Amino acid sequence: MTTQPRGRHSGASPEDEAQVLDTIDRWVEKEVRPIARKLDQADEYPADLVQQMKELGLFGATIGQEWGGLGLSATTYAKVVARISQAWMAPTGIFNSHLIMAACVERNGTEEQKRRYLPRFATGELRGGIGLTEPNAGTDLQGIRTVARRDGDDYVIDGTKTWITNGVYGTCFAVLTKTDPEAEPRHKGMSMFIAEKGPGFTVGRKIRKLGYRSIDSAELVFENFRIGADQLVGGIEGRGFHHAVGGLELGRINVAARGVGLATGAFKDALAYAQQRQTFGKPIAQHQAIQLKLADMATRVEAARLLVEQAARKYDTGERCDLEAGMAKLFASETAVENSLEAMRIFGGYSYSVDFDVERYYRDSPLMCIGEGTNEMQRIIIARQLVERNPV
Repeated sequence: MTTQPRGRHSGASPEDEAQVLDTIDRWVEKEVRPIARKLDQADEYPADLVQQMKELGLFGATIGQEWGGLGLSATTYAKVVARISQAWMAPTGIFNSHLIMAACVERNGTEEQKRRYLPRFATGELRGGIGLTEPNAGTDLQGIRTVARRDGDDYVIDGTKTWITNGVYGTCFAVLTKTDPEAEPRHKGMSMFIAEKGPGFTVGRKIRKLGYRSIDSAELVFENFRIGADQLVGGIEGRGFHHAVGGLELGRINVAARGVGLATGAFKDALAYAQQRQTFGKPIAQHQAIQLKLADMATRVEAARLLVEQAARKYDTGERCDLEAGMAKLFASETAVENSLEAMRIFGGYSYSVDFDVERYYRDSPLMCIGEGTNEMQRIIIARQLVERNPV
């Protein structure tokens, strides 16, 4: 895929975007959909798909063209994610977590860090993700315990990260640490490092999951892991929390887009099945009870899609969009859950069979309500932003 050179936030032309989405659609139907069910059931890493994603440029989707990426706007990127997620949500996580790491470096890294890493991130030569969550710290990032202590020209990192996407097969991660555990407020003592695997940086275990299979979620263990001071993102301590929160905007737009994809896939499958399955001498789509479900499913999909587009457009302008991204993530993820459950009710007993995709939609969708900040936290963020933006 190629796009014409444009400003970072201007996005592709309608013709360029249509070409990108057409390429994605053809790839999804030819390569992704035919293997999704088999690999998901086996919880098998999609190594061939990863190679294809490298060739398509997906690991550089949102990285600037000056660094070898596609330079897609968040608006186009969200549409790409939704298209893939209609068939299989898991592969989108492989490049999304990677792109959050890349965005952290592109937005906040030193020029040397950008030159060193972004071209290799864009090609997929270096792949990885972002290490935030710990066994005792998820939503409350300020509660992390991983520590980076200065030792001459290096830092020594000790601690454990968990639920890290690409943890097994990835080789490079943006890792959030405490460089000043005594700092008050706590976020001022946090710093981000670009850490490549090596002595002292190991994979603890792969986590087995209800859904979101075939993608490696793992523990990362740091024991006396020595890393150069030049790997500190931006070269200045104390800014790691802001680096992490800034990257979550793109992550939440991605999760919202996945929700749109899952909800759309569930709706399309239910709509097709309802026209084929007959009871009492006619297709169940002609029964009013099923019609009400289909109408609600379709309406939720369209509403979720518009919320994602609103958040993505605001991200593209460089404006603050935590309110809009939170709304999109909240509504689209809940829509995915509701539509997947309604699809199961429309499919009836067949919904419990692994011969149909609806059971996978049902297993995958709850993750969208939990990942990138729980929906309970999204509601708090939304409410706080509403008050802040509308003072009396």
